[in-house]
Amino acid sequence: MKMSADRRNLELVTDTPPYLVCEGRNIPIEVKRSPRAVRIKLRIDPRRGVVLLLPKRASLKAGMIFLRQEIDWIASNIKRIPETVPFRDGVMLPLLGRPHRITHVPEQRGFVWAEDGHIYVAGAAEHLPRRMKDWTRKLAKTEISVWAADYAGKIDARYSGITLRDQVTRWGSCSSTGRLNFSWRLLLMPEEVMRYIVAHEVAHLRHMNHSAAFWALVDELHPRVEHAKKWLKSNGADLHKYGVE
Repeated sequence: MKMSADRRNLELVTDTPPYLVCEGRNIPIEVKRSPRAVRIKLRIDPRRGVVLLLPKRASLKAGMIFLRQEIDWIASNIKRIPETVPFRDGVMLPLLGRPHRITHVPEQRGFVWAEDGHIYVAGAAEHLPRRMKDWTRKLAKTEISVWAADYAGKIDARYSGITLRDQVTRWGSCSSTGRLNFSWRLLLMPEEVMRYIVAHEVAHLRHMNHSAAFWALVDELHPRVEHAKKWLKSNGADLHKYGVE
């Protein structure tokens, strides 16, 4: 059987922990055990790499054999894992969709601020990643809160609070208690796309489903729904590469 070009570029390294080498990139393999799993499974996680799920009694050796058997599937899907972009001096970061360069200014006083296409980070270099992490979360909550309050006011709805997370599977959610949850990575999207996600979750304060009435309300709050969905489908996974060490 002829080997695909993608598979030829993929090498499995069975160290502890194991990882894959693809075109010079080291892609981690996260091994997880689940007492509920009845068979070995594989999935691609945009941030964690390849996830190998093992039943409680399955050996790591059996998992590696399964992984080798599924190498063609991995090769065809591995491009879904974006190359990580840690918070470092000189890195370009999209801020509300507009490129900004992280710029370390150790001689300056203060913490972090954005100005003229730069995100300036004061202080010692070793503190830059943590300061960027704190700053992006704070700014994301500020931006999201403005639009959540605006949209909730338009439909005369109340929410119990806003929580920021860093989940992979969803950009936002609304709990039965009226709490709005969002990924901080909304800060990296164009404002129009961020606003759509906020409008979507606020609309759940009125309709805890995806009925026709729900979508009509979302469209009322944010008319360019399809444009935002298209952008997320094309660019959403790429946002998970930023700020990952």
